[in-house]
Amino acid sequence: MQWLLLMLAGLAEVAFAFCLGKARLAAGPASGGWYAAFAGCAALSFYLLNRSLAFLPLGTAYAVWTGIGAVGTAVLGIVAFGDPLTGPRLFFLTLLIGSVLGLKAVSH
Repeated sequence: MQWLLLMLAGLAEVAFAFCLGKARLAAGPASGGWYAAFAGCAALSFYLLNRSLAFLPLGTAYAVWTGIGAVGTAVLGIVAFGDPLTGPRLFFLTLLIGSVLGLKAVSH
């Protein structure tokens, strides 16, 4: 259950990054809705991260949370915002995914 909470926290982090990106592109009142969604997703992400800390070591949980957020946001940037996908970028994203999985594998 604690790993599920942490994964959901990481996905909420990706969601708040997406909302921030959309708010940056929106004009006028539409940006306010995206900023409100950003705040809601950020609050949910931090809440779920905090809940997972009742069961997981801080260092592991924080590293996995930021790893999910970093990889998810990078992929989202490529898919939704047209960020470039280069060989080195793909290599380091793969390395980051391997690191997150490794931390999960060696944590209790």
